[in-house]
Amino acid sequence: MSKPPLALLQQFVLVARLGNLSRAAAQANLTVSALSHQMRQLEERLERRLFERGPRGVTLTVEGCSLLEAVGEHFDGIEHALSHYRTRHHDALTLSASPGIMSSWLVPRLPRLVAAHPELEITLQSGSALVNFAREPVDAGLRYGRGEWAGLRSERLFGEWIAPVAAPELVAKMGGADPGDLSHWPLLGDPNPGNRWLDWFARYGGTPPKRYVAHFDSVDALRHAALEGLGVGLGRMVTSKSLIDAGRLQVLGNNYLPVPEAYWLVYPPRSQEHRGLQVFRAWLLAEADEYCRQMPGMGECGAVEG
Repeated sequence: MSKPPLALLQQFVLVARLGNLSRAAAQANLTVSALSHQMRQLEERLERRLFERGPRGVTLTVEGCSLLEAVGEHFDGIEHALSHYRTRHHDALTLSASPGIMSSWLVPRLPRLVAAHPELEITLQSGSALVNFAREPVDAGLRYGRGEWAGLRSERLFGEWIAPVAAPELVAKMGGADPGDLSHWPLLGDPNPGNRWLDWFARYGGTPPKRYVAHFDSVDALRHAALEGLGVGLGRMVTSKSLIDAGRLQVLGNNYLPVPEAYWLVYPPRSQEHRGLQVFRAWLLAEADEYCRQMPGMGECGAVEG
C-alpha cells in the first residue's frame, strides 16, 4: 500500500461529509469526473473500498467511516487555523435552501434583488439535507421548521398551512373538487412525523383511511406523486402555489390547516457582519413582509428571532 498524498485525503473528507460528488466537486473546483477518479485512486492506494456509489450519491463503507473518523478532525483543525488569514469577498453570498422554497418562492423574486443590488454575487445551493455551517462555506440558509437550530441565529419569515391537493385528472375522475368525506379518496401518506392527516380529520371531520395508497420519505416525492395523479396529498401552500396557479394541482375544498412549522432565515454567528448577508437579509425580510400582507391567514410574520 502506497502512502496517499494529503490532497487526496482532503478531497475524501469533503466527499464523505457531503455525500454527493457534484456538490463536493463544485466546492473543490474540480469536475465530477476528476473527483471521482481521485476517490478511486485513493481506494487503490489504500487497498480499501471507501464508498458505495448509488444513483442518489455516495455513502461510506465501514472502512470509509473509520478513515473519516481518523482524519476528519485533523483537517478541521487546519481549516480553522487558516480561516483567520482569509480575506472574504463581502459582496459574495452563498445561500442554501430546499428545492421547494428555492424554486417556488425565492428564485421568482431574485430579479428584484439583482436590480436593486447589482454588486451582490449570490451562489445558491439547493438540497434537502441541512448544511453544517461549521464545515461548509455557506453564509446562510432558508429552512423549514420551528426555529430550533442550536448555535444559529434564526429569523422567522412566514408561516405555512396545508390543504389536500390532487392532479386535475384525478379530480375529474372522482367527480369534482368538492371532496366531501376525503376518506373515500385515494390518499397519499404524509411524510411529516405524526401524520398530518390525523390532524386534518380531527379538525374537519371524517374518518382516516385504514391504509394509504403509498407512503413517502420526503415532501418532494409526495408532491411528484400527487402531480402524477397517484392520489391526494397534503400540500404545503407556500411551495405548491406555483403548481396550483399553473393548473397542475387543485386544492380540494376550502379548508386549510395551519401547521406549527414556518420558514426561517438562519445563519451562524460568523455571518452577522457579512455585508452581503446584511443586504440580502434586509431585502428578504421586506419581501417576506409583503408576501404576508398579500396572503391573508399567514399568521405571524416578520423577523421573530429564535
